[in-house]
Amino acid sequence: MNERPNVLLIVVDQMRRDALGLNHPGFAYTPHLDQLAREGVNFTRAYSACPSCIAARATLLTGLKHENHGFTGYASEPEWRYPVTLPGVLADAGYHTQCVGKMHVEPPRALVGFHNVVLHDGFLHDKRRKYRDPVEYDDYLPDLRRELGPGADICDCGIGCNGYATRCWPWDERLHPTSWVTTRSIEFLRRRDPTKPFFLKVSYHRPHSPLDPPPSYFSMYEGRKLPDPLQGDWTHFLRNCPNPENPVPEEKHFRDRARRAYCALVTQIDHELNRLFIELGDLNLWENLLILFVSDHGDLLYDHGMVRKSLPFEGCAGIPLFLRLPRSMRGGREGIIDRRLAELRDIFPTICEVCGLEAPAGLDGESLLAPESRRKYLHGEHANGELSNQWLTDGDEKYCWFPHDGRELLFDLGADPGELHDLSAERTERTAFWRERLVQELADRPEHYVLNGHLRPGSESRTSLPWAGIGKERVS
Repeated sequence: MNERPNVLLIVVDQMRRDALGLNHPGFAYTPHLDQLAREGVNFTRAYSACPSCIAARATLLTGLKHENHGFTGYASEPEWRYPVTLPGVLADAGYHTQCVGKMHVEPPRALVGFHNVVLHDGFLHDKRRKYRDPVEYDDYLPDLRRELGPGADICDCGIGCNGYATRCWPWDERLHPTSWVTTRSIEFLRRRDPTKPFFLKVSYHRPHSPLDPPPSYFSMYEGRKLPDPLQGDWTHFLRNCPNPENPVPEEKHFRDRARRAYCALVTQIDHELNRLFIELGDLNLWENLLILFVSDHGDLLYDHGMVRKSLPFEGCAGIPLFLRLPRSMRGGREGIIDRRLAELRDIFPTICEVCGLEAPAGLDGESLLAPESRRKYLHGEHANGELSNQWLTDGDEKYCWFPHDGRELLFDLGADPGELHDLSAERTERTAFWRERLVQELADRPEHYVLNGHLRPGSESRTSLPWAGIGKERVS
């Protein structure tokens, strides 16, 4: 019997750092995840440096910074041709590798190193336009149609796949995408190759929209007061883009309903994961198991009057991240709050270290188990039209620059974790300090963010940089 640790990587979509109950009591209810985090190391300054689905998942699977793997915004067209990936390295080392749920790669059936993928990326318009048969891009929808009939579809309840209108899931709870991912993950555990250690990525599409929790979960939040959305004194330039397919309700009643539905989806994931944990225990797989829990990015969820992702603020760039080591390897690493900067790129080398493998040369991440971090600050960005942004943080301060018009923001995260007050005009020396650091980060970028040693307003941001890593053998 192989004694190398098994690996369970849990990835949720669009879950804020403070939606983990342990990080913000009184918001979302996550008792099982909280208990798991108490048995491990909880990284309370973890970030998604390019906070939207595709870029974040490329970082997770390659261990590279966004500017090195090539996605600097939401770009669904470039094909993923990475020669070295986390599941590929584990497969080469003898692990049985499987993903269940969301991948968001192109082409959608690309395995990127996994032996097998049971796929559900949610409702993606570009894939529906490109492929004739749902089985070419999804495994969940064919299963749903076998249960409900050939005409059934993901958004039949009438709410948008990226909207904040809410409606409870109208069918049997076991047919919900969250339940489906858990069920198919349990199937893998029962059918895996028992002579090999396994790497299982369980990848939930929720709490990403549609906001469609089953009634039993939505009712848990009826009458429960949630913390009010944050509102900074600097937010007049922010605005949500109107979209008739995916409206953003502004009336307080429906705004609150959307936030409750979001929390209900988080709690559903928590309870479904407990179903998976029970199965792992019954299969005697619980003790020799590395568990990592992370989100690809967050959701502003009406903080500063905004929703969704792609912006540098804590609600969408800050993510939950914790790990629980196999019992034989804990060595006192239990119940720890780690306030060092962490990022999605760090998961690849961390898993390699726990599994006794040498991390491939050229990774940008560093193991979360290292006694000290080499990282002094983190650079993040996202191309998003007029709200394209570049940002830096050391965990105590955060500097943001918007290339479209040159706007700057500076936050003291220690004193003002909600980013309510912009200090850029008050602390000019600190603003200049961070501005110079950003000049150094961007000096060689093809967008020409820097001109004659200064940041250049009016620069046009790009969602992908083919020269930087897509399809290139940067890692050996």
